[in-house]
Amino acid sequence: MLRPERMSRVSVTGSKAVMADVIETVHDMDLFHITEYDGTFDGFDPGDPTEGADEASDKLVTVRALESTLGVEPEDAGPTRLVTDDALEDELEEIRQDVNELDDRRDELQQELQEVEDGIERMEFFVRLGIDLDLLSGYDSLSVAVGEGDADAIRDTLADADGIENFEVFAEGAALAAFAHPADDQALDDAMVGVEFAAVELPDGEGDPETYLEELRHRRQRLQSQLTTVEDELEEVKLDVAGFLLAAEEKLTIEVQKREAPLSFATSENAFVAEGWIPTDEVDTFEDGLRSAVDDHVEVDELERADYDGDGYPTERESVAEATGDANEGAGEVATDGGTSGILPMSTGMPPVVQENPGPSRPFESLVKVINLPKYTELDPTVALFLTFPLFFGFMIGDLGYGTLYFLIGYVMYTRMESDIFRSLGGVGMWAGGFTAVFGVLYGEFFGLHQLGEIVWNGHPPIHKGLQPHYLTFAQAWLLGSVVAGTAHLVWGRAMDFANNLDHGIGEAFVESGSWIMLTVGLWLWVFSTQARGPKPEFMYTVFSSGEGAAIPLGFTGFSPTVGTVGLALAAVGLVLAIYAEGAIALVESITQAFGHVLSYSRLAAVLLAKAGMALAVNLLVFGAYAHDGEFHLIFFNGFPEHSESVIFAGVVNGSEPVVLALGWLAGIVILLLGHLLVLVLGVTSAGLQAIRLEYVEFFGKFYEGGGKPYDPFGHVREYTAEG
Repeated sequence: MLRPERMSRVSVTGSKAVMADVIETVHDMDLFHITEYDGTFDGFDPGDPTEGADEASDKLVTVRALESTLGVEPEDAGPTRLVTDDALEDELEEIRQDVNELDDRRDELQQELQEVEDGIERMEFFVRLGIDLDLLSGYDSLSVAVGEGDADAIRDTLADADGIENFEVFAEGAALAAFAHPADDQALDDAMVGVEFAAVELPDGEGDPETYLEELRHRRQRLQSQLTTVEDELEEVKLDVAGFLLAAEEKLTIEVQKREAPLSFATSENAFVAEGWIPTDEVDTFEDGLRSAVDDHVEVDELERADYDGDGYPTERESVAEATGDANEGAGEVATDGGTSGILPMSTGMPPVVQENPGPSRPFESLVKVINLPKYTELDPTVALFLTFPLFFGFMIGDLGYGTLYFLIGYVMYTRMESDIFRSLGGVGMWAGGFTAVFGVLYGEFFGLHQLGEIVWNGHPPIHKGLQPHYLTFAQAWLLGSVVAGTAHLVWGRAMDFANNLDHGIGEAFVESGSWIMLTVGLWLWVFSTQARGPKPEFMYTVFSSGEGAAIPLGFTGFSPTVGTVGLALAAVGLVLAIYAEGAIALVESITQAFGHVLSYSRLAAVLLAKAGMALAVNLLVFGAYAHDGEFHLIFFNGFPEHSESVIFAGVVNGSEPVVLALGWLAGIVILLLGHLLVLVLGVTSAGLQAIRLEYVEFFGKFYEGGGKPYDPFGHVREYTAEG
């Protein structure tokens, strides 16, 4: 459960005469994670693709290009179908021709339409200018500049320009035409360099520009109509052929996988060797499947069942004899006749990872993969995340109303979404919402209202959030409890690191990981002791006591000075061991990790109070509240108090006049909906992110590296094709 599923390295050796049958059988079983041959065996080279691989790859490229052109999506598939080789030859070519012809026509129309759009934009300029097109060119004695700019600035510039004796500027807004005499285009261009002016190209034609503009607009309509017709035809083609294309892609993908499989094999003139990983529990199934397909023409050897250290070296290697009871003696090489003589692995590297977690915790695998897949040698933190993340989240929000909504949102995502990631997040949301609801019942809160406590707990819920002055000790208790939770959580992380390091030997694991456990536990034993009590907050010794000022009566008044001394000694030994293992950097890390990271968990209490305060503010604005004996009471539910000076806010729904009352209720409903929606969203962005931060940064940082290779067996799960 805490380790990935155990994998076995398996070798498949046989004659080339049965290689095609072996590939077909292995692909159908979808169990064998093939590793690449690294070229280490004498007389063996990487294999070549089988005949037809290039042709199948070309067809696959064609199919995917057609899908991209048509915009084919998986939901367009329809029922599964059998795609024959003849259909891939004839029907695919017919579809390709039809689609390419329509696509080319669409490109032509889009290009022509863009040109017309550009022409319309230019012609609109000349319409604004209001000068016939034939009057803007063709002069022997005048130079003309047409464009957009500052007419006054251009007049001033032309008046001072050399080579220009007379000029006239016609302008309509920013559109202008400048005529200069004598005809000297270079002189006019030089004069325009120093002013703000953007030239506009003159269109071909003469006469009224409005006439040209109307013609262009009419042409645009025709082109748009033609383009719509072509796109409709493409959509019809898509509806007709989408299912075939998806099925053809799947068939060709499978064919290419099979034909290119020998690229990963070691091959000689007569034999082949394929090696890879299989879950240990499936080795017998795999061997039986191959025996049924090719009888004794293939040799299947389970080379090892191994655990690996962080560098990928086997630390516990179970020989073929131990694994199967029938090993060949001695170490040798792969035999060229298809048999084996002392099988040696032909590749190196760590096994792929198959996470093996209980059903309820599997949605949390997606949160682990955000960081990285666990290495084969690491403990999988999924279960730890499952046990703590919903607990942290639920504690910080702690409201039956919000928890119910989180659960329902998660349920919809889990049951309605097709994406595995969104389904997993939905499962996480359901767990987080469930814990939020449970804590909400314990706090006696429903959307920040304490009436739930009146109903369930007769006005005395077992715990409070500590927001109200009367229950301040609970806020102090949660602050202290957050630190205790942080200490336990980080020690748990170090314990997992200890387990990960056991492959180095128990002594080294104790130095590397046990030292930090000793340092963290010892330091906080001293903090919670009564030794040097003066500088320490007094509430540390009262909020969990059994006397006055206790929030939760646990009888804890601090550890004795003796325990504090033991804690300091334990921390000192841990620090010495940490320095021995990591060097002087451990001195700094002892402050940041053993102390600072634990204090980081105080954000649990901080977010709890912040979210409770936001919900209280929304309810106070709507229902009004007054203070009595250190508690807030909502006016709408309890009536106005006798002393108006105790009223904090009257509430928008407590108006006395009918019109004011109606408007107040209207405003109150809006405030309630928007306010609690805001709290709901911020619950994810604050409580959710803070909880996941504690997991990723503080907890995972103590033991988790990640970087595992996903298990990707040779095979394909059919979605669009039927086997035939």
